[in-house]
Amino acid sequence: MVDTEAERSIGVFDPSEIKLGGKKYYRYMGSLTVPPCTEGVFWTINKKIRSVSRAQVELLREAVHDHAEKNARPIQLLNRREIKLYRPKWKK
Repeated sequence: MVDTEAERSIGVFDPSEIKLGGKKYYRYMGSLTVPPCTEGVFWTINKKIRSVSRAQVELLREAVHDHAEKNARPIQLLNRREIKLYRPKWKK
């Protein structure tokens, strides 16, 4: 187990360098999944399913200090929200 009280530098991370493995993604307006469940959050979900290792999940848990067994609320109704699929336009 990593000492959560100690800080360590992991360097600078540039999100634009993430290789998503696909150009298609879903987007919708929703809310946070944990209290206070604030609305007005844009969610972007990559269409291609990726996996992570157990070690990566543990590092994420430690980074957000979330030791709860359940960290998300149940699935919510759409309530007339639109879910849109974005994909690149093909060149002719």
